[in-house]
Amino acid sequence: MKAITIRKFGPPEGMAVIDVPAPAPAGGQVLISVESIGVGGADTLIRSGGLFGWGFTEGHIPGSEVAGTVTAVGDGVDTSWIGQRVWAFTGVGGGYVEHAVAGVGEVVPLPANLSTVDAVTLGSSGVVAHFGLAHAHFSAGESVLVRGAAGSIGITAVQLAARGGAGAVAVTTSSAERGERLRELGATHVLDRSGEGADGGYDVIIDIVAGADLAAFLGKLNPNGRLVAVGAVGGLPPADFAMTLFPAFQKSTSFATFSSDTAPEADRRAVRTEQFAAAGRGELRTVVHEVLPLTEAVLAHQKMAAGEVFGRIVLTP
Repeated sequence: MKAITIRKFGPPEGMAVIDVPAPAPAGGQVLISVESIGVGGADTLIRSGGLFGWGFTEGHIPGSEVAGTVTAVGDGVDTSWIGQRVWAFTGVGGGYVEHAVAGVGEVVPLPANLSTVDAVTLGSSGVVAHFGLAHAHFSAGESVLVRGAAGSIGITAVQLAARGGAGAVAVTTSSAERGERLRELGATHVLDRSGEGADGGYDVIIDIVAGADLAAFLGKLNPNGRLVAVGAVGGLPPADFAMTLFPAFQKSTSFATFSSDTAPEADRRAVRTEQFAAAGRGELRTVVHEVLPLTEAVLAHQKMAAGEVFGRIVLTP
């Protein structure tokens, strides 16, 4: 089968199309004939070498979420899965392929009215947005800022905050055109990337960017405000980042990180099932920037690196 591999960490051009043997499902796994593959920010960080210290090696196949049809199951898996349309989490790799394997606990059936393209646009990002807001103890009436709202996590977080009764939903983004699109999804205030132009502080900040300016956003919290970093597409914060917490000591602000890996598997499945159903009914919108062939993975990453993407790029074998 065709697969994408990282031959050299760094720019997107370090990826290549290769032929590899199709996998067989091990015990507890299903085999999926892949129709759609989500291109996520974590994929680009791994490919660039930004997460190289986590143990990735050259030859790694990126990608973590796919959707398609189950064609075989491993030992211990109910054969009723065969023929079902599903979304699946493949782990920290193994998704940029024509046939993927996944543990059955990370597989969610799709409603008939939801496409596989929409499924991989929402599957990972929706869970991060949902549990990120929960990790921040967000409640109705509070003001929320979503930093880096043009990606699929931010787009979903904006909608969930608005649906959850936020008193205000502010976003940072790079252009007025993107800002207007985010207003259509529930944003009430649009700020530039620096966060300038805010009327006041925020009770909750969901931060997908991190990077050098993360400390500045801690200063935008209200007393007892909470900032939760759910991504790091802008890189790591500066080494002295922790020192910025103490000048605001009397405001009792909080900083936390969140990874969906820490949410119980059953809870992740329940949230995805509910969100897929909501998307199928049109109550939760998915935003697909572009659908490209699997063989154009380099182009997809080039577009991500250039900051061109609003929503999610999807690859199709």
